[in-house]
Amino acid sequence: MTDLQPNNTSNTSTRRRTVVKAAAASAALIPLTAAGTSAMAAEPAAPAFLHGVASGDPLPDGVLLWTRVTPSPEAIPGSGKGPEVTVDWQIAEDKAFSKVVASGATSARAASDHTVKVDVRGLRPATPYFFRFTAGGVQSPVGRTRTTPAHDDTAHSVRFGVVSCANWESGWFSAYRHLAARTDLDAVLHLGDYIYEYAAGEYPAQRYVVRPHSPAHEITGLADYRVRHATYKTDPDLQALHSAHPVVAIWDDHEFANDAWSGGAENHTEGAEGEWAQRVAVAKQAYFEWLPVRTSTEGTTYRRLRFGKLADLHLLDLRSFRSQQSTVGNGDVDDPDRTITGRAQLDWLKSGLSSSDASWKLVGTSVMISPVAFGSVPAHLLGPLAELLGLPKEGLAVNVDQWDGYTDDRRELLAHLRDGGLTNTVFLTGDIHMAWANDVPVKAATYPFSPSAATEFVVTSVTSDNLDDILHVPPQSVSPAAVAAIKAANRHVKWLDMDSHGYGVLDVTAERAQMDYYVISDKTDRNASAEWTRSYRTRSGSQKVERADAPVR
Repeated sequence: MTDLQPNNTSNTSTRRRTVVKAAAASAALIPLTAAGTSAMAAEPAAPAFLHGVASGDPLPDGVLLWTRVTPSPEAIPGSGKGPEVTVDWQIAEDKAFSKVVASGATSARAASDHTVKVDVRGLRPATPYFFRFTAGGVQSPVGRTRTTPAHDDTAHSVRFGVVSCANWESGWFSAYRHLAARTDLDAVLHLGDYIYEYAAGEYPAQRYVVRPHSPAHEITGLADYRVRHATYKTDPDLQALHSAHPVVAIWDDHEFANDAWSGGAENHTEGAEGEWAQRVAVAKQAYFEWLPVRTSTEGTTYRRLRFGKLADLHLLDLRSFRSQQSTVGNGDVDDPDRTITGRAQLDWLKSGLSSSDASWKLVGTSVMISPVAFGSVPAHLLGPLAELLGLPKEGLAVNVDQWDGYTDDRRELLAHLRDGGLTNTVFLTGDIHMAWANDVPVKAATYPFSPSAATEFVVTSVTSDNLDDILHVPPQSVSPAAVAAIKAANRHVKWLDMDSHGYGVLDVTAERAQMDYYVISDKTDRNASAEWTRSYRTRSGSQKVERADAPVR
């Protein structure tokens, strides 16, 4: 477009005023952080890159690059307005871009909310790269990414940051900032609930909101989901995470609506909020527009990545195909006609696990696979735990939104591992706003006298409320009673933290897979510190977790 050319001197001041107006218009929909407001106060040349850069789904020879361009005042997220603009991209071996190895051009259009995704190939395995975009002579921030080892490479180690459940209104994304500062990660695995769909002040309650999100109403339409994603992408810590590491993401329920299943959701009213199928379609459209994620099959996120011969990473979609959650106590959780994966995905997973020649089979699952009986939880904690888990408050049986509500799929999968002699399967999980380290028993009732088929590491939330938040009490003041009751009733649960927020770092070698758990000091403090709290590992061939004395250095 002529008015976007960098050598058009007569339009320079116009372009600068244009992007300032666009920033002001965006601010009406996107509440900026203090740092974001400061950055926006300057007069950048137009067009502008207001939502950062990102990379994802790395391969031995390539990676997916992402950005979003704001080309004009009306081109605010979700508007469906604004001109098409040419976006050039470069990827280089050095931050100064003196060794550019690949480049090209694409277009940012209103039809895709002016987001851009480029699937770059022809790169070298296990190599760090730098990337950037240019539009109208204006350069984006520089991002850093990394390709995976060659498929037959006997890599010494692979290391992931692991996160889930980041509610904008519940606090600051300090966990992302601390992961962004690390230089030792091959990728960051996001296990779902990247955004939340609720209306402002609904979760958490208004008096506990740290920062309001946009739009203020519950998101149901395409523009709503786009604006909510854009809001998140104004967070400087989230931008830093995406610019520092490739992100591998799957979705859980809040990318759509709470407790989503194939035909609806707990937080969806058919008719008043439109048809569920339409809501899912626009939510998925916005998700794929705004995240550096490839689609593996039409409209899903289940797919597989390989990190040399050390690890295969199987990523699941546990919302698109599942049956409706059971009503607690009605006894149908064992019904073989009910599914959490869908037949095709379960067969795909079983086949992939059987055919893998990698030392470790990692499975990204958005909800916990380990069985949990709640035992003799003190009565005063039943209500808060039920609220946290989304269960009826009159009592706790099982969490039917997890694999506990779909036991036939779990039985089939664990039998496949056991009968096939498949070892070193590690489930990596989010969703539950708590940190766990579990053996995954074939028969929980007789464990440890019956075998463990796999292990599971569950990471806590980035900000979303956990037990102490719901009760509004100091951390570790009331949760130890609930932890003791749960561990007593579940001998395969080796560790449980109900109160902390933070992230995990998973380090995998041929000999063991170790999860280091880090907690942030205060989710309401945008400058919160982070510290290591616990580590658990599973040794090759053991199918059991054990405590490690220190994090991997």
